[in-house]
Amino acid sequence: MTLQSIDQYGPQFQTKVISSLLVHKDFLVNIHDILDESSFGNQAHQWIIKEILAYYTKYHTVPSMDVLKVELQKIENEVLQLSIKEKLREAYKITNDDAEYVMEEFSTFCKNQQLKKALLSSVDLLKAGDYDSIKFMIENAMKAGQDKNMGHEYNKDVESRYREDNRVTVPTPWNTINDMLQGGLGNGDFGLIFGNPGGGKSWSLVALGGFAIKLGYNVLHYTLELGEDYVGRRYDAFFTNIAVNKVLEHRTKVEETVESLKGELIIKEFPTGRATISTIEAHIAKVKSLGIEPDLIIIDYVDLLSSKRKSTELNSAFLSCWFLQNVENSSLTYSKSSVEA
Repeated sequence: MTLQSIDQYGPQFQTKVISSLLVHKDFLVNIHDILDESSFGNQAHQWIIKEILAYYTKYHTVPSMDVLKVELQKIENEVLQLSIKEKLREAYKITNDDAEYVMEEFSTFCKNQQLKKALLSSVDLLKAGDYDSIKFMIENAMKAGQDKNMGHEYNKDVESRYREDNRVTVPTPWNTINDMLQGGLGNGDFGLIFGNPGGGKSWSLVALGGFAIKLGYNVLHYTLELGEDYVGRRYDAFFTNIAVNKVLEHRTKVEETVESLKGELIIKEFPTGRATISTIEAHIAKVKSLGIEPDLIIIDYVDLLSSKRKSTELNSAFLSCWFLQNVENSSLTYSKSSVEA
């Protein structure tokens, strides 16, 4: 069951709905046909919903903040304009940890409202004996809000392809690599470092993670060979520019450096050959439940993951697909132990 009106959910819930509509295109795609601004009692919310729907109809994506700023200037009522600005500010700043629940609940609410309208409209049709029309209306209402995301619709998604904020990247420490990757590792991107034993793959991963942490990104570093403490000392060496075999003598400098870091780092060790893709998935979910959203996920080495598959090539391909589908807001980098891999 859902509540009877959007006002019963409270202003905080409504703000989270607005936030989800502005951030999650899939959410908007699924409910745009049943989303009605009149469901909202607040005039500022009505304006925002109306603009979101109008922009989606024309450009097939969510409006950016720059677009909304321009449209705001066209409002002559200064009081309404200030109210809308405040609501937009709240929507972009709010911590939407329960976004999945909010989107599911609001989608169900919209479906129920659509069904209610169909039932009310069918009264006159029932008197006229027009049962086919009643059936058509009810079936359409039941189908409302279903998953409509077919993927990237080439003809419609031109705006999404060329919008600057469409691909958020985590830069690497190397400008040449960033140029080739168009800014760095993007949402869902899959990075692979491979080479001969002792070639510096693990150190390269530490450099990638450390650089991201300095910029304020959250990093999950999974190690399937080295110990957690030793990997941590490698990060100490990276941040302090002190050799890893001497960093133990400079604990004070390490502590001072760690305090200045903008991002979070979690290093998790799993026994060689025992961890699986499901193990990684479960740990990521645990980290998220504790309030840390990973921006970059590192696995060293991926071919040490346990798998029922016979070859490491198949194992790597499966891991790549899993992360691309399930870690939408994170980048993935891992190393393999040989050139042949």
